[in-house]
Amino acid sequence: MAESIRIAAWNVNSIKVRLPQVLRWLQDQEKAKKPIDALCLQELKLTDDKYPHAELEEAGYISIAAGQKTYNGVAIIVRKAALAPIATDHETTFLKPIRNIPGNVDEQQRILAATVCFKGVQPIRLISAYFPNGQSPDSDKFQYKLGWLAALEDWLKEELTQNTRLALLGDFNIAPTDDDVHDPSKWIGQNLVSPQERDAFQRLLNLGLTDSFRMFEQVPKLFSWWDYRMMGFRRNAGMRIDHILLSEALKVQCSASIVDKEPRTWEQPSDHAPVIAEIKQS
Repeated sequence: MAESIRIAAWNVNSIKVRLPQVLRWLQDQEKAKKPIDALCLQELKLTDDKYPHAELEEAGYISIAAGQKTYNGVAIIVRKAALAPIATDHETTFLKPIRNIPGNVDEQQRILAATVCFKGVQPIRLISAYFPNGQSPDSDKFQYKLGWLAALEDWLKEELTQNTRLALLGDFNIAPTDDDVHDPSKWIGQNLVSPQERDAFQRLLNLGLTDSFRMFEQVPKLFSWWDYRMMGFRRNAGMRIDHILLSEALKVQCSASIVDKEPRTWEQPSDHAPVIAEIKQS
């Protein structure tokens, strides 16, 4: 039995385009004997009926998705070999599923939550989240983002009272500190780094969540997103906007948290890299 499970988040910027990369990455991790037991995807950019359930199941994974045409969309993928015996189908694998923030009317598919029972660990509440981008602080989209963040915070308060073992994974579209930005001076006054967004991120931490990446010593200038333009990746002109936040019960069992830049080097990559957290057996 594995000594730990590995959970990950990846904004794939179209699962239709990036499915080969997702399957390759999952297979590479398996070959390295570091399998990904749960992968939360963002920016599926397709409707539910187009989601590649069959291809993922053939590769050994089962998943649920909340998609929409052209934009947004989130999914939770789990490795069938890592599941507890109780999990035999979608209904028994993904317990208490929630699509979108309850009580927050929103046509955009940005939240998918489910409790998963893995072998060797107590059940974990996984939340795959794709935070709004915000565009710019003087736009209506920024106001939408702030409202969405407030609704998320209120909902998470309730979720944490019901689920002590909770992980919030995804593309937050927030760089929490200047250390998470390649050149902070170039981003002054822009979204992703505004005081309002960083305050909202801090309020999530104040709920009892921890940024798993910052639990460990990390090399400087390690990011999760690089713009396609102006050779952003080659120059490492990136930002750390993809995060895994852990509740206290998971924090004490977290043994590692990393960014895997390798898929960003592949042909036709997403502009984001996967982020991973390792949770020891309970």
